[in-house]
Amino acid sequence: MSRAAHELASKADELIAEVKRCLCSEVPELWDDPDLARMTAENIADHVVGVLAGLELGIEPSDIEPPPADVERARRLARHGRPVTAMLRAHRLGEGIVLDRMLAELPRLTNDLELAGAASRRMLAMATGYVDRTSEQGVLAFQEERDRRLRWRLSLVNEAGLRIGTTLDIARTTQELADLAIDHFADRATVDLLDTAIHGDDASSADPPVLLRVAEASGADNGPEPTIRLRQLHTCPDGSPTARALTSGQPSRHTAPPGPTGANGAHRIRSTLVVPLSARGNTLGVAQFSRHRNPEPFDDEDLLLAQEIAARAALAVDNARRYTHARATALTLQRSLLPQRTAEQSAVEVACRYLPSGAQVGVGGDWYDVIPLSGARVALVVGDVVGHGIHAAATMGRLRTAVRTLADFDLPPDELLTHLDDVVIRLSAEASADPDPGPDSDPHPETAGDFGATCLYAVYDPVAGRCSLARAGHVLPAVVTREGKVDLLDLPPGPPLGLGGLPFEAAEVDLPEGSLLALYTDGLIEARDHDVESGLVLLRHALGRPYASLEAACDTVLQALLPADRSHDDVALLLARTRALGDGQVAAWELDADPAAVAGARSNVTRQLTAWGLEDLEFTTELVVSELVTNAIRYGRPPIRLRLIRDRALLCEVSDAGSTTPHLRRARAFEEGGRGLLLVAQLAAHWGTRHARHGKTVWAELSEREPVGFPEPAFVP
Repeated sequence: MSRAAHELASKADELIAEVKRCLCSEVPELWDDPDLARMTAENIADHVVGVLAGLELGIEPSDIEPPPADVERARRLARHGRPVTAMLRAHRLGEGIVLDRMLAELPRLTNDLELAGAASRRMLAMATGYVDRTSEQGVLAFQEERDRRLRWRLSLVNEAGLRIGTTLDIARTTQELADLAIDHFADRATVDLLDTAIHGDDASSADPPVLLRVAEASGADNGPEPTIRLRQLHTCPDGSPTARALTSGQPSRHTAPPGPTGANGAHRIRSTLVVPLSARGNTLGVAQFSRHRNPEPFDDEDLLLAQEIAARAALAVDNARRYTHARATALTLQRSLLPQRTAEQSAVEVACRYLPSGAQVGVGGDWYDVIPLSGARVALVVGDVVGHGIHAAATMGRLRTAVRTLADFDLPPDELLTHLDDVVIRLSAEASADPDPGPDSDPHPETAGDFGATCLYAVYDPVAGRCSLARAGHVLPAVVTREGKVDLLDLPPGPPLGLGGLPFEAAEVDLPEGSLLALYTDGLIEARDHDVESGLVLLRHALGRPYASLEAACDTVLQALLPADRSHDDVALLLARTRALGDGQVAAWELDADPAAVAGARSNVTRQLTAWGLEDLEFTTELVVSELVTNAIRYGRPPIRLRLIRDRALLCEVSDAGSTTPHLRRARAFEEGGRGLLLVAQLAAHWGTRHARHGKTVWAELSEREPVGFPEPAFVP
C-alpha cells in the first residue's frame, strides 16, 4: 500500500484533475459560484495529497486525519446555502476515483494474488472508514453552522420587527430598513419607492416607472460614489435588475467578476441583492443591498433573509403611506369644514388657529366658529369631537352644521346645547344601528357608534356689553381685562354631548369693551410633560403678556403651550376682543299698544335716520317699522319696544311680550291684510324672529345700498 501510494503521489496532479472533472460533472452545485468552486478545488487537493502522504509514510489508515481546513470548508458550504448531500456525494465520488487508481497499481507491484487481495480489502476498509469519519465531521460542522445561521436569521428577523416601522413616517421607516441592513449583512443599502405609490396610487402608470430615492446608508469607507442622490427622482433602464424586480416582483442576486479598484482606491461592488418591496399585492418600490468591502458574496440564504426583512419593511411602508394618505384626506376634509375666514361682524375682533395633532395621533375633531346673529350680536363656538381620523373630522362637520342651523333660531346657549345633545344622540344611534358600515368604517364595533363631543357656546351682545355662555363638558374659557388681568370664567358644569337626560345651564358675564375672551380645546392645555393645572398656569401667563395684535397673541399662546414636536392632540384656539355699540349707534323707544302709536314710531325713526345721515333709507325703514309695530300691537302683548341699531347695516327690532311667531302667508286677492311680512321680506336683506325667556323680537336688516324691493312687473300687451 505504501508503494502504491508512492507511485500515485508522483501523479497527484493528474489524480486531482480527474476528481475535479468527475465532481464538475456529477455535482455541479459545487462549481456554480466562483468562491465555492475555489474552495471545492482546494478541498480535493488537500484530501488527495493528505491520504497519499499518510499511506506512503506507513501511517495506519485509521490514524489519517482529514485536513484541518475541512471543518471550516463544511461551514462555508453551509453559509453558501448548498445542501449537505452535495458534500457527501463529493466524498463518495472522490473515494471511488482514488480507490480505483490505488487498486490499479497493485498488480504491477506484486504477483502474489493473496497479498494483492488482502491489500485490496484493506484499502476498501480504509477508504470507507476515512470517508465516514470525514463525512461525519463535515456533517456535524455543517449542521452547527446551519443552526447558527438559522438562529442568527431568526434573531435578525425579530430585530427587524422591532426596528422597522416604529413610526408611521415613510422616510423614517425606509431609513430603518437601510440602517438594519448596514448593521448586519450589507456594506451599502438603498431604498427607492415608486413615485405613484408615495402619492397614493397602487400601481405605476409611468413607463418607465419613476422612482424616488427615499433612504440610503453605507457602513464602509472607500465605496463607489452613488450616482443617485437622496430625494432624487430617477428611472431605471428597461431590462435592468431593478426594472425586472418591479415588473416581476421577484428578487435577484448578482455577483460581479473580479476586477481592479475604482478611482481614488474605491472598492468595486462585489455582490448585490435586488429585492422588491411588495405589500398587499402591490409593488411599492425596490431595495438594493450591496457589498464592496466584505469579500463574501451574497448567497441564496442572504437573498432569502433580505426577502423576509424587505417583506416586513414593505408592510410597514404600506401602513405608513396609507396612514399618510388617510391623514391628508382627513386633514383636507377637516380644513374644508372649518371656516376659511370668519364672517364679517362688528361685535368682536377675532383671531383663530387650528393645529392638527402630531403625525402619530391623526387628525382630530376640534373646531371653532364665529356666527353673526341678529341684533349685532355674535356667537362664538369651540368644540371637540372624541377620537381621531376621518370619522372624527366628518362628525365635526356635522356638528358644526347643526350648531349653525340652531344658531339661526337665535336660541339661548343652554337651549342650543340641549338640541345639539339630541343631535349627537341621534347620530350615535344611527351609526350603531347601521348594518353595513362599509369598508372604511371603524374596525372596532364597540367604538363605531361613539359620537361623544364637548362644546362651548357663547353669545356676545355689543349693545348690552354682556356675554351669555354655556358649556357641555368643555374646558373653561379665559377672560383678559383691559388692565391685563387673566381669569377663568366660573361657568356651571355641563355634561359632554351625547349622554342625554342632563340639563345645561347658561351664565351671563359683563365684558366691557376691550376685554379679551379666549376659547380653546383641551389639546392646548394638556400635554405629556404637564397636567391640566400646569397648562392653565402657562395659558394665564401667555395671555397676560403684551401683544401687538390678536394674531400675534395667538402665536404667543401656541408657542408657549405647545411642544416643538407638535401636540399629542389637535388644538383649536379662538381669541375675541369685545367691541361696544354706544348710544350714538343705538336708539330705542317704548311704544303704547295703540294703533295710533305707529305714526309716532315712524316720526321717531325719521328723525333718527336724519341724525345718522341715512335719509336714503327713510322710506324703506318707515314701511318696515310700520308693519312690524302694527303686527306687535295687533297680535302681540305689551310692553312693546322699538330699537334701531346702526351697524354694518341698519337693524330694526320690535319686541313684545307675546310668544306667537309671525310667519309669511299667501294672501288672497281680495283680502285686506296678510301682506305685511311679505313686504318686510322683500324690502329687508334679512329678517327673522328670536325668542327670549319672556316674549319675542322681530327684526329686519336693511342695507344702506339699494333695497331689494319687488321685482319689476312683466309687460302685458
